[in-house]
Amino acid sequence: MWFLSKKDPSGFNPNSTAEEVTQGIDGSALTAIVTGASSGIGAETARVLALQGVHVIMGVRNISAGRQVKETIIKDVPQAKIDALELDLSSLASVRNFASNYNSLGLPLNLLILTDEHRSNQIIAILWQSNNAGIMATPFALSKDKIELQFATNHVGHFLLTNLLLDTMKKTARESRKEGRIVNVSSRRHKFSYNEGIQFDKINDQSGYNGLSAYGQSKLANVLHANELARHLKDEGVEVTANSLHPGAIATNLFRQHSIISGIVNVIGKHVMKNVEQGAATTCYVALHPDVKGVSGKYYADCNIAEASHQANDPGLAKRLWDFTMSLVH
Repeated sequence: MWFLSKKDPSGFNPNSTAEEVTQGIDGSALTAIVTGASSGIGAETARVLALQGVHVIMGVRNISAGRQVKETIIKDVPQAKIDALELDLSSLASVRNFASNYNSLGLPLNLLILTDEHRSNQIIAILWQSNNAGIMATPFALSKDKIELQFATNHVGHFLLTNLLLDTMKKTARESRKEGRIVNVSSRRHKFSYNEGIQFDKINDQSGYNGLSAYGQSKLANVLHANELARHLKDEGVEVTANSLHPGAIATNLFRQHSIISGIVNVIGKHVMKNVEQGAATTCYVALHPDVKGVSGKYYADCNIAEASHQANDPGLAKRLWDFTMSLVH
């Protein structure tokens, strides 16, 4: 569907790249943290922000891979201001250590962009039916903190990181008089969580675990978190916004261990999926574009406001998730 060139209200469409949607924007006065920046759309987001002058701190699980990405970006953007700090989102101790290290640097923080280290791909929904989901679904596992791994990595780690950096973001917004932005990279899969949305009483229940539903649950949590955070920030009167987004179906090396599916992706991917440059577009648009100023608690896709699921728009569910997650991190 990416061959369609019709422009949507923002002036951009699924074909738009991250460079195109940020063209002419001066980010030289901004500092950003980008998690999951050692590959894929996280790395491209870091590159494009750096291209626009933003000082980028990459949060990466593998610091060696992060340094390689940094070197690659500097070769492409010699003037880039970019650094890498170790961050394992599946470990609450690592999240706390990252936040402590960052805050000790005395840097401002304008943008917090929360991307998964290994974001699953929407092509999943195309390539197999739910009965065969076990072929590629993430097997059940617990994090170091004994929380179901996808929920821990994709939601709980980001929730805690946001909380630990929020005072710095508020202080930066006040002193710089520039709007702070928190961007949760979710997925269309948030619409395909478990029937109840969030399995509060069965988060760690292996017997009812389904890899795809668990991923959908973690992505639903991303949208709910952004929405509830937006409400908190509005109530406080703070000039910091929070939004979530679906980056699109992106052709990555996700299927490298599955030769048949990898072959299918190689053949059809360039026709029905976004490349990484297009996949990072919505993230960069929501993070930098002036048209997003003052917008909070919204869900974006293809650089335009989109419709999230009924569960994602449930304020009661968002409040319950907030309280539930708070209990997990304390």
